[in-house]
Amino acid sequence: MAICTKEALEIILENVEHVSFEIVPIEQAKDRILAEEIYAMHNLPTYNNSAMDGYGIRLEDDGRKVKVIDTVLAGSDKEPEIKNGEAIKIMTGARVPKSVEAIVPQENVEVFDDFIELPLNIKHHQHMRFIGEDIKKGEKLFENGDEVNYATITILASQGITHIRVYRQPKISVFTSGEELKLHYEKIEEYQIYNSNTPTLLARAKEFGADVTFSGMAKDTVESLKEMISNSLYSDFIITSGGISVGEADFTKEAFEAFDMKILFNGITIKPGKPTLFGKIGKTYVLNLPGNPLAAALIFELFGKIILQKLSGNKNIYHNFIETKLKEDLKNKQGRTTIIPGYFDGMTFNPSEKRLPGMVGVLHRCNSMMVLGKEIDYLEKDKIIKILPINWKFFVNEKKDFFN
Repeated sequence: MAICTKEALEIILENVEHVSFEIVPIEQAKDRILAEEIYAMHNLPTYNNSAMDGYGIRLEDDGRKVKVIDTVLAGSDKEPEIKNGEAIKIMTGARVPKSVEAIVPQENVEVFDDFIELPLNIKHHQHMRFIGEDIKKGEKLFENGDEVNYATITILASQGITHIRVYRQPKISVFTSGEELKLHYEKIEEYQIYNSNTPTLLARAKEFGADVTFSGMAKDTVESLKEMISNSLYSDFIITSGGISVGEADFTKEAFEAFDMKILFNGITIKPGKPTLFGKIGKTYVLNLPGNPLAAALIFELFGKIILQKLSGNKNIYHNFIETKLKEDLKNKQGRTTIIPGYFDGMTFNPSEKRLPGMVGVLHRCNSMMVLGKEIDYLEKDKIIKILPINWKFFVNEKKDFFN
């Protein structure tokens, strides 16, 4: 029996568990998900230092001529003491001696041999960076489930951390069934069509950091499908399309059931994409998407991406949304949750005129989608709506209601 969209999402969130972890060098960790909490091992800066090339002075010498008695370079452990009437030349990043009360940039002084003339109105501690001002030793830097980006790597390197624990990339197997389908590099007859679902799903799963394998095209027989499933069970997640609708030469469900698959849901009250199945064989999750290209792609955006977020260990597992205005009036048939693709121009969302389940060229012109509650039959122009991005990641670690 088909279940509602919200219930389907809850079943996914309750049942999918993250993969195991591995240790990798930080240089290879970009876009990976942390499998540990990381705390600062050092203060940053590690010592009080100068933010400018200039002169370290005493405040009492504001506006006076003072003698330059020494120079401190970056990386030097020298710490000369100055008295009233004295200054030290100091470079950016160099340690600031305790007796220095402010740094005056070199362009703000007038130089006379061993003396400099200071400007007026020097502020206490100006142009000085203090120990732990950026990061304090023991401070939590990252959470389990954070995604590693270039800035993460910057901080890790600043702490002398060379390797980190991350969740491994989920292993995904993709295959499809249907003898009317041919791969894009094969010759087709007039009664056949090219398989666009598999390349789409392969590319999308790769974009989400998965280790993806194409298992092949199954014939329209239970035995062929069983062979394909058996070959894919090493994976964390199997994604298929087609073969679930009633009344066709569809054997996918029967083939999966031969492996004692636990069906978590079979059918969703949504359009497009009602014939969607989610289950589990041992530790391998299975998502059987509709055969229609647009339906398969949109269902993957709504449900498949959440499975990948959970599998990868990412702490952000809920759809985030953008509030915007509807560009034009929208009519809708009530009764089921409806996914409507469209284009967000930064100001408004324009629903796609074409959105039949079997269409292929729609999403190329779309960058987002809206999800309508089953009771919605009409929305007027300029109505404030919620949209979900399609071709960029946008998740959050707190559950949000993205239904319109």
